[in-house]
Amino acid sequence: MEKQQMYVNGKWIGSVGKQWIKTKNPATGEVLAEVPRGTKEDVDAAVKVARETFESEEWQSFLPIERGRILHKVADALRADAEKIALLETLDTGKPLTQARKDVEAAALYFEYYAGMADKIFGETIPVQPGILDYTLREPIGVTAHIVPWNYPLQILSRSTAAAIATGNTIVAKPAEDTPLTAIKLAEILDGTHLPKGVFNLVTGYGAEAGAAISEHPGVDHITFTGSVQTGSAVMMGAAKNVKPVTLELGGKSPNIIFEDCDQEEAADWAVRSIIQNAGQTCSAGSRLLVQQSIKDEFLKKVTVKMAAIQIGKGIDDLDLGPILNEKQFERILEFMTVAREEGATFLTGGEREKKAGLEHGYFFQPTVIDGLAPGSYVAQEEIFAPVVVAFSFETEQQAVELANGTDYGLVAGIWTKDGARAHRVASKIRAGQIFINNYGAGGGVQMPFGGYKKSGFGREKGLEALRNYTILKNVALKY
Repeated sequence: MEKQQMYVNGKWIGSVGKQWIKTKNPATGEVLAEVPRGTKEDVDAAVKVARETFESEEWQSFLPIERGRILHKVADALRADAEKIALLETLDTGKPLTQARKDVEAAALYFEYYAGMADKIFGETIPVQPGILDYTLREPIGVTAHIVPWNYPLQILSRSTAAAIATGNTIVAKPAEDTPLTAIKLAEILDGTHLPKGVFNLVTGYGAEAGAAISEHPGVDHITFTGSVQTGSAVMMGAAKNVKPVTLELGGKSPNIIFEDCDQEEAADWAVRSIIQNAGQTCSAGSRLLVQQSIKDEFLKKVTVKMAAIQIGKGIDDLDLGPILNEKQFERILEFMTVAREEGATFLTGGEREKKAGLEHGYFFQPTVIDGLAPGSYVAQEEIFAPVVVAFSFETEQQAVELANGTDYGLVAGIWTKDGARAHRVASKIRAGQIFINNYGAGGGVQMPFGGYKKSGFGREKGLEALRNYTILKNVALKY
């Protein structure tokens, strides 16, 4: 067990409150490290540093191409130490080591991608009238806050940090209290570059304390938040007090829509992959399975067999499925299963705590397939955040669309069919931010804008579209 520190103004410091938070391995319950319990005062100090750095001559005159070179070096450093960082992510989150390795590579890709954009933030000229030169500038928005969830701590912090630095902003980041260790490692990597001190600042702590202080801080110019709808609403209300813009990536209840003409074997493989990744603790998880009635029994049998064969173990054992993050989330899942039974669910497989020898001290849950629920039932509507998929049937294309759109969420959808015209018709009618046809995830492409409709949030992360989060448009009109 080690005591870690926060990173502010290029220095490693503790909290002014001198209190600590223990971060644990969800596979064993063992304490991995202690991190400072950041306070409102710590947040205030970090924001002040970020503001002073943003307005400094050093940062204002820092060449965009140099920002890009720094981001390239961060990508190189992540890859150079990838195995150790992946192990750290696995121990902290519980996810299988292979998945953690992919997260490290995704983090490197974000820095690499936005490195290439740092000197390509363009404005436009606008024809107004003779004698007027009118043009736009995209300027950095200022001090950006990054409140990061516990399920993909390194990857999600990297995607917003890289875009914010590329566009010339300064940063105050807060990782989740459960999984802060790779965020601290990223701070170490940034500290090893020639990035001016004070551009990147990291405050650890609880969401209700440090996170709330960031949301409500008048010195923050933009807030990026990924997490639950409830917390996202709180972040938005905090930002509203100071009229600050927010980018929210919230929950999902994403469907895989299975038409009778699809490649059933491939669709079943992806339906399973889309719900077991990171033990289903993924906002874009394929947590609903909408199957055309003519093939429902056959298809659900394929999925059930594949789910029942999933190997469960500790992250370092690198099997298919790791543990749920913590006791609170695990108990929440068990409550959902109780409600599902009360609502008349049929469990085709799973639905219980995994009791395999050697896993007694972790929060392991069986891959689960549920049938027999009404589409409007609680379990069918709410995000469970577990390796649990709920199945429904439809007869017509229109019914499939109605089921797909029949929740408060709209993050991702998968469409499985060999009929190209049908695929595009259905995609055009689904109210979700990202649609996959005959695949699910596209390798997590860093170039692909990602975000939701409805209660899944607003704004977009990833790709060129994310640069809008971190720039503000200025119009200039010159009479000549």
